[in-house]
Amino acid sequence: MAGIAWVRSAMASSGRFFRDLFFRRVFRRFCDGKGGNVATIFAFTLPIVVGGAGLGVETSYWYYSSLKLQAIADAAAYAGALEKVQGSDTAAITAAATTSAASNGLGGGTVVVNTPPTSGPNTAKKAVEVILNQNLDRMFTSIFTQTKVPERARAVALITDASKACVLALNQSASQAALFSGSSSVKFNGCSVMSDSMANDAIKVQGSAGLQTDCLISVGGVSLNNPVTTVCKAPITQALPAADPFSNLPAPTASGSCQKVNNGKTTQTLKSGTYCSGMDLSGNVALSPGVYVVQGNLKINAGAVITCTTPCNDGVTDGVTIYMAGSNTVSINGNASVNLSAPTLGTYSGVLFYGDRTGTAAQSTFNGTADSHLTGAIYFPRQKVNYLGNFSGQKGCTQVVADTIQWSGNSTINQNCKDLGMGDGIPAAPSVAIVE
Repeated sequence: MAGIAWVRSAMASSGRFFRDLFFRRVFRRFCDGKGGNVATIFAFTLPIVVGGAGLGVETSYWYYSSLKLQAIADAAAYAGALEKVQGSDTAAITAAATTSAASNGLGGGTVVVNTPPTSGPNTAKKAVEVILNQNLDRMFTSIFTQTKVPERARAVALITDASKACVLALNQSASQAALFSGSSSVKFNGCSVMSDSMANDAIKVQGSAGLQTDCLISVGGVSLNNPVTTVCKAPITQALPAADPFSNLPAPTASGSCQKVNNGKTTQTLKSGTYCSGMDLSGNVALSPGVYVVQGNLKINAGAVITCTTPCNDGVTDGVTIYMAGSNTVSINGNASVNLSAPTLGTYSGVLFYGDRTGTAAQSTFNGTADSHLTGAIYFPRQKVNYLGNFSGQKGCTQVVADTIQWSGNSTINQNCKDLGMGDGIPAAPSVAIVE
């Protein structure tokens, strides 16, 4: 009996051993099978995971690329518009825009240039349209499709032509290069005020000054303490600089013997020529037509009456040009009566005062009573011009081109002065702006 019990006990122990062994092997096989399934599932889902992550990365890249393409289009349209401003034909405008796009990194994209634009609100305006197209290669998302990603950018640069200018400040950096101050009331009919300065207040209206003009145009900015009445909707800032309209005008040369002013006379007539010691004018002085080269300061004293020897607007023999050599200046007293007009014919047609380009910084002051008339251009490329008093040229025809200009007084200036030898005004630079 004891042997049978032992046998039974041994068989029971052996059963538990084989049962445990069976379950351990089955569990191991199950686990081995589960690991294989996970690996298989992971292998199948890996492209989706990678593609999804890649899509996020590529979407950011596509967005960056579209912004860059738009910036390239803007620059190309602007370059094309600048070429159009120069009067170039469509081929040259297209070449300028294409060159700009390539230099800014367009690469293998296409460039379409239209002037005027073929769509949008500026089809009937002076504008340049640039359309860029490019195809981007895929990276991560190429596992889904091999098609390229198309991108397109469009830009339109609008050119706004300004009216001619009556006032042009040539200095490229001065603050308040064109300043209207005091209690002056100035009206510019048919013309604008232009400043080549890049300063934020390149044109400034301060105090109680009143100003009426076609437009204020500045390479830099405009600072207005008072409202300004303009034809244009708003001042034009960040404009292209205007060229010096008299840059090619030759400087008169001194010739002949030195002329002199006889200060002992109350009435005298002066001849054109070279005044080696300047001109100090008092009493009644008549200037004969011609060019006066003044190698010293020109001073017109209080009570003086200065005129031409012939009517200053007969279009035949009239007119004087006064050239201030070196850094010499003009000073006209506010109580003087001055009636002078520029020639209507010849090299210096339309130019009344001409300041030496080789001079150093200085300032000249033009003042006068309401019956004074300075008809013609006052040109001082190296000097500041102070235009004071209540006067203008015949028919209101006066132009001021100087390094900087300060205007204070009540005057009305007119643009239409062709019959007085002043041409059709000072070209004011157009503005170019990206509008689409």
